[in-house]
Amino acid sequence: MAHTPPSAPEPTDLTGRTALVTGAAGGIGRACALRLAAAGAKVRAVDLDADGLDALTSAAAGLPGAVVAQPLDLTDLDAAEQAAAGTDILVNNAGLQLVSPLEQFPPQTFARILTVMLEAPFRLIRGALPHMYGQGWGRVVNISSVHGLRASAYKSAYVAAKHGLEGLSKVTALEGAAHGVTSNCVCPGYVRTPLVERQIEGQAAAHGIPAERVVAEVLLADTAVKRLIEPVEVADAVAYLCGPRTSFVTGTSLVMDGGWTAH
Repeated sequence: MAHTPPSAPEPTDLTGRTALVTGAAGGIGRACALRLAAAGAKVRAVDLDADGLDALTSAAAGLPGAVVAQPLDLTDLDAAEQAAAGTDILVNNAGLQLVSPLEQFPPQTFARILTVMLEAPFRLIRGALPHMYGQGWGRVVNISSVHGLRASAYKSAYVAAKHGLEGLSKVTALEGAAHGVTSNCVCPGYVRTPLVERQIEGQAAAHGIPAERVVAEVLLADTAVKRLIEPVEVADAVAYLCGPRTSFVTGTSLVMDGGWTAH
């Protein structure tokens, strides 16, 4: 019997789809918004940073899809849920960080981080699912972290939020499967974003060492691949999970940690 070679992979075509990306003004969120718009999607870009959103919409000019700025404070949970109505693709990306020992961690900051990074994703998913269920198709992609799988000292709120997001994503996958909705996490290690750059500066000041040593000896100490991840690499993974050949990929985590969790 003659061997039939597999067909070439189909490019991700999201023409006619509406996506919502949180934390879209910079870093991973910005890269995701541009990547999905490049695939033809109409992207609702959610963030508090109006200047960053303006820069994003300018950068998206000429792409096959479109990026529409949607200023929103995700601590307004009712507004977050309403903003997700009618979306085909939801990318929960927004996040914040504070590095502090548990006994010194401000309770109000802990609560804010959990609100933005766990409760808001729940409300956004809740707002998006009726439309997704109604059409029998939907994609939920949660930007988790290697810290959704591993803990680091002094990051109690961030680690707790990411671990919770992993569980929320799995429940969404189980409930959404019968309706054509997938839900997955993308778990990068340290990505070259403003949030990570601020961590590098803080660690350099705290330890009295150059930033280069912080990256090599602190951030990447447990990583086999000794470099930061670029935001576009994460965005490509997100686009893959939204594509035509990933309907059977659900309830899982795509780990992009340079070998961190291989130990």
